[in-house]
Amino acid sequence: MYEDFCLRWFVLPIMENLIDLEMDGFPSSSKARNGRYQRSTSDWGYDGDLVEDDDKVGLYSYKVQSTITSRLANTMIQAKMVNNARRPQPIMFDVQVPKGAFIDNFTMDINGITFTSHIREKSEARKMYAQAKAKGKAAGIVRSNALDMENFQTEVNVPPGMRIQFQLHYHEMIRRKLSSYEHVISVKPGRLAKHLEVKQTQGLRYVHVPNSLGDHFNGITTISKGEKKAHVSFKPTMDQQRKCPKCSSTAVDGNFVVQYDVNRETTGGELEIFNGYFIHFFAPENLDPLPKNILFVIDVSGSMWGLKMKQTIEAMKAILSELRAADQFSLIDFNHNVRCWRDNLVSATPAQVEDAKKYIQTIHPNGGTNINEALLRATFILNEAKSLGMLDPNSVSMIVLVSDGDPTVGELKLTTIQKNVKQSIKDEFSLFCLGIGFDVDYDFLQRIATDNRGMAQRIFGNQETSLQMKNFYNQVSTPLLKKIQFNYPQESVSDVTQSSFHNYFGGSEIVVAGKVDTENLQHLESIVTATANAELVMETLRDVEELDGFMKKDKYADPDFTRKLWAYLTVNQMMAERNAAPTAALKRNITKSILQMSLDHHIVTPFTAMLIENAEKDEIMLADQPKDPRKGCCPGTLGLTPNAPNNNKGIPAWANVTAVPVSFMPEQRGSPVSSLSINRVDNDPHFIIHLPKSQRNICFNINSEPGKILNLVSDPGTGVVVNGQLVGAKKAENKKLNTYFGKIGFYFQKKGLKVEISTEKITLKDGSYAITLSWADTGHIIRKQLLISVKKESNVTITVGEDMSFMVLLHRVWKKHPVNVDFLGIYIPPENQFSPAAHGLIGQFVSEPEVSIHHQTPGQAPEKPQAIMEVKGNKFTVTRGVQKDYRTDRVLGTDVLCWFVHNSGKGFIDGHYRDYLVPHLYSFMKKP
Repeated sequence: MYEDFCLRWFVLPIMENLIDLEMDGFPSSSKARNGRYQRSTSDWGYDGDLVEDDDKVGLYSYKVQSTITSRLANTMIQAKMVNNARRPQPIMFDVQVPKGAFIDNFTMDINGITFTSHIREKSEARKMYAQAKAKGKAAGIVRSNALDMENFQTEVNVPPGMRIQFQLHYHEMIRRKLSSYEHVISVKPGRLAKHLEVKQTQGLRYVHVPNSLGDHFNGITTISKGEKKAHVSFKPTMDQQRKCPKCSSTAVDGNFVVQYDVNRETTGGELEIFNGYFIHFFAPENLDPLPKNILFVIDVSGSMWGLKMKQTIEAMKAILSELRAADQFSLIDFNHNVRCWRDNLVSATPAQVEDAKKYIQTIHPNGGTNINEALLRATFILNEAKSLGMLDPNSVSMIVLVSDGDPTVGELKLTTIQKNVKQSIKDEFSLFCLGIGFDVDYDFLQRIATDNRGMAQRIFGNQETSLQMKNFYNQVSTPLLKKIQFNYPQESVSDVTQSSFHNYFGGSEIVVAGKVDTENLQHLESIVTATANAELVMETLRDVEELDGFMKKDKYADPDFTRKLWAYLTVNQMMAERNAAPTAALKRNITKSILQMSLDHHIVTPFTAMLIENAEKDEIMLADQPKDPRKGCCPGTLGLTPNAPNNNKGIPAWANVTAVPVSFMPEQRGSPVSSLSINRVDNDPHFIIHLPKSQRNICFNINSEPGKILNLVSDPGTGVVVNGQLVGAKKAENKKLNTYFGKIGFYFQKKGLKVEISTEKITLKDGSYAITLSWADTGHIIRKQLLISVKKESNVTITVGEDMSFMVLLHRVWKKHPVNVDFLGIYIPPENQFSPAAHGLIGQFVSEPEVSIHHQTPGQAPEKPQAIMEVKGNKFTVTRGVQKDYRTDRVLGTDVLCWFVHNSGKGFIDGHYRDYLVPHLYSFMKKP
């Protein structure tokens, strides 16, 4: 029961990955030449024969253990080795760590002598290391770059018979790309090993393990997945690991990759609070892509000759094919000159796309590189299109620069180019940079992209250049939201990471973290505002202690994950800010903050180093940052972009209300929430019509068939339609199948808007665009002065300016109930400003008829007297009864006295109820 509660309300994204790689069989004893290091190998818990390489180095075990708690991966790599030679020899520990990961600990154990690590300010660490080195008591650890990984390598001279254990710890945040998380672990033991196991525990949407280690291991990986947990196992035997049947070398040499995604129930995101920190994961779905205006700026200088250009052309042809019909685009290629395929943006029609592909194929690289003029030409085209009104107000504009080198023609000063582009873009567009190869100044590309709400990515100049470029484009090809703002109560939170974002792209995820005062707070509320095809306001409320019980029970979850994630995000954000800092003084101040964070949270950054010392502190090793002056300080991400303009609407005061008051329903009109007298349809379906003049309530039922659509309001004067589609109970009771409203449709013809509300979701449609919220959300959609407010698992209120409002109430039943189904009720205030032409089962009573009720007599039951009703020239018998209003009490309801009209309202409504059947959810009806 508690797990169900956790998943429903937390959607807690916790995964455990255990990768355990170790050898089977070890010698029973070992004699050391030096008593100080003497220790039996059986103390390590292993006995048996050891497989050795020619260098007589035995691998006792190689273990990689990684636990992921809410996107935070804590990874430990451990190797236990022995020198079985008769002479001293070096033993190397060489592993790969993902770029962007923070190393936080490294230890060594040489025959019981332990070396532990400490994080120090870089100059201080180097000074201590130099002093030890002068005494011959120091060794270095080499860290170097290799594609998307970083090598961590150390070598220790080990006497004969001695054993050594290396253990490295690092952590990283797993970022969502292309609708999945990908956890990559380097598994390169270098020698034969026995056991490799991966465990995943999470409410997962899916788990996939690609065969990244090669065909040699086909069929070895097994995946078992339940509703809330998944287990991935990779256990090759010793023989399966061999490169050939008689080989002593291992075929395990590559990356073990696990791809997964998590279940999401709310559009407003997942808010997790623990140990004084909060993490907000935001990855909305069910949104239509926004149209984009995109300019591709391609370097065709001489350095792009050969494979680079060939791969770029292939990538661009594929990218152009993926443009949507609503997109606008153009191409600019440059060397020492700048050339435009089109001088303005054109629609991505099939003919224009084909013409652009032909143009790309005619490119022949030569000459120099004029980056400054090329980017200024691109920004001019976008600025001109905007000034001429050629851009959709809801569209997203971006420039994609592809280059492999530094500027050699025109403006050469990088800071001037950065300033020129910043001034020309004017906070209107995003700039994304692809740097091909290692000759490009990636640090500059990263600065200029970050400065203009974009990101940079290095593309490795090899046979996969085309694939890398296409994958990057796919990350930014589907803009779903723009101007995203995260808001939290200012008196309850502090040190919040970046909370404003220019764009959100489909398949990615935005993560915000901060400190929270849990001592004086019971609940934390977040409000996210954004622009899609409408204005969105999404609310999330979490109990600050809701996660405590789960964390105590879960033995794998990292109890410190919220603090580590906050520190990871904060340090990366500060490094990005430092990279883009315009002055040396600002850069120095940011550096001080990064240094303090690094020391406080024990992580290696570009401004710290790790010292590894023995207990006596007379033997020292130094782990320093890899030296690559042309590499940026931190990985590019889609989440780290400069603040977007504040666009908050319909949110509390602490969330900077600017446009719409907190009270969405105008109180002076008597909203569906507040009106005591109201027209409503609920339950089976029971209609209650309030007649304001006579202060009477008249009720009737409609007995029709599942699937039929009833018109409730049809007003050609205002262009408003409200229809309800019936759904049947699971089975009949007393030979009668009850029907309910399972879907309600609203059509606002003059605005061109349609709203469909079912028991699963709420969808706003505007032409070909659609925006969807689920009943698990609390949020608001604003478009063309129409406001849709969703209260989680309760009701939806639709407000049309100051003229109309409607409430749809959700009734949930037990899923295993043998008869009942979920259904909807609708409440419409009589104050709604319909026109005199309004009709429908409810709309016809806009003009209140004269009703006379007389000759009241006792009924068969004392509480149900009968009377004669005269209305519209008809005379018939009615019964006094009680119906329910579920607005304030959704379980028991509130009693409403009314006069009940039998035979599906015959005589009270115009014509027969069949006259109100319409063919579609948004159809107007014909008057009976």
